[in-house]
Amino acid sequence: MNILERNELLKIVGGISISGTLINSIVRGINALLEVGRSLGSAIRRIVSKNICPI
Repeated sequence: MNILERNELLKIVGGISISGTLINSIVRGINALLEVGRSLGSAIRRIVSKNICPI
């Protein structure tokens, strides 16, 4: 393992940056999960109440 000098440590750049694109993709993912849950809940409720459209 190499031991870095102080001036080498100061030159290290990295990390995570939170951008608008990242936030937008997270929000879209959460919205998609909520919509799937609503659809599944509606389907279960319609099956239980026998309110299904005929084919």
